[in-house]
Amino acid sequence: MTKRTFVIGDIHGGLKALLQVLNKLEVKEEDTLIFVGDYVDGWSEAAQVIQFLIELSEKVNCIFIKGNHDVWCENWLKTTIVKPLWYMHGGKETMDSYDAFSEEDKKEHLSFFENMPLYHLDEENRLFLHAGFTSVHGVEKEIFTENFYLDRTLWELALAMNKNMDKDAIHFPKRLQHYSEIYIGHTPTTNFGETKPMNAFNVWNIDTGAAFKGKVTGINIDTKRYFQSDNLPDLYPNEKGRNK
Repeated sequence: MTKRTFVIGDIHGGLKALLQVLNKLEVKEEDTLIFVGDYVDGWSEAAQVIQFLIELSEKVNCIFIKGNHDVWCENWLKTTIVKPLWYMHGGKETMDSYDAFSEEDKKEHLSFFENMPLYHLDEENRLFLHAGFTSVHGVEKEIFTENFYLDRTLWELALAMNKNMDKDAIHFPKRLQHYSEIYIGHTPTTNFGETKPMNAFNVWNIDTGAAFKGKVTGINIDTKRYFQSDNLPDLYPNEKGRNK
């Protein structure tokens, strides 16, 4: 029986979109799902997304990478302090989504966030993380761990490089030499006029703009076949998401 691995991009509270993607993937018990973070902040079902993922992980092998919005939500659940930056960038919608959840539910969700790794490296030297890293020696040597969920320079580097550059060239970036493939989210491909996953050298960006007017995407990392939800504004017609 073939074991498949899928990477799921940013969700941002769009449970309806996530369900569409999982249905299209036809996920089986032997599959592995790797989520690259940002489960909350945007559409109205953030807490519901977290609850669903907790229950999903009891049936399917799941790896949940932590994104910057997840860090912010975790901090709020832990301290009840509402930081203005978070509130303005989807935090309000996430807070509202928790109105129907008990204090016990919130504690369970907090534990879920706290246990999320900042990156995952598989047996085939494929790296999965939310945003990027800056150390030329790789993720294990990263001094500023916030880069794992905030960095945009890795993706910008891959995009800006000469596509004909030889990997053995003296100027080839060391950051791209450590891993066979790197899967990220964080920076919407819609920023570059693209609604599909983007690939630059060995970096795959799976954030297809779900927080705004785009979709949630899932991709088979072996075949590179991908599946997408409807555009989020069509699924939540009475909401704005992060389209302020």
